[in-house]
Amino acid sequence: MGNAEEIRATGVVLAAGAGTRLGRGPKALLPYRGRPLVESVAGALLDGGCREVVVVLGAGAPDVATIAELDRYRTVVNHEWQSGMGSSLLLGNADADPRDHLMVALVDQPGLTPGTVGRLLAAHRPGRLTAASYDGGNGTTRRGHPLIIDAALREAVAATVTGDAGARGFLRAHPELVDEVDCSDLSNGLDVDTPEQLYLLG
Repeated sequence: MGNAEEIRATGVVLAAGAGTRLGRGPKALLPYRGRPLVESVAGALLDGGCREVVVVLGAGAPDVATIAELDRYRTVVNHEWQSGMGSSLLLGNADADPRDHLMVALVDQPGLTPGTVGRLLAAHRPGRLTAASYDGGNGTTRRGHPLIIDAALREAVAATVTGDAGARGFLRAHPELVDEVDCSDLSNGLDVDTPEQLYLLG
C-alpha cells in the first residue's frame, strides 16, 4: 500500500517548442509512425503508469490541439514558450496535483516507451530525483529524460528553473540526490533536432 503512494506520479510532456531548426512546424506535430509525435510521448507516460498526464503546448498550440488526439490528457498552453523550456516546466508543475511526483518528458524523444516509464517509477525512492540514462558509447552512460522529481522536491526544483535549463541547475547543485536508471535496452534516449534525425524516425 505504501509503495503505491510512493509511485503516484503525474507525467508532464514539454511540447511547446517551435521546432525551428527542423522547419516542419511545432515539434509536437512531427510525424511518428503515422501520428503526431506528442501522442506517442504522452501515451507512453500514461500507459507506463503515470496517474495522469499534462501536455504543455506553446508554439502552434491551436493547430496541435486540433490535429493531435489529446483527449486522454490535460493540456495547458504556455504563452511564454519563447522564453525557453523552463517556463513550460513551471507551468506543468503548477498544474499537477501537489501530492504527485512529476515525471518530466520531452516531446522530441520518440523512443520513449511505457517500459521505460514503468522502470523509472519502480526504481524511484522517496525524496530523490530519478533520471533515465542511456548508452553514451565507449562504456559510458549519459543522463537524459524522463526525469522524476519527487513531490517533496518540486518546490525546491521550481525555485531554480530559468530560461531553457529546466531542472538542470538543481541537478548540478545536488548530484547526491540523483539516481540514474539505465534504460539503454529500451531506447537510445536521443531527441530530434535535425532533419536527418527526423527522417530516421520512420
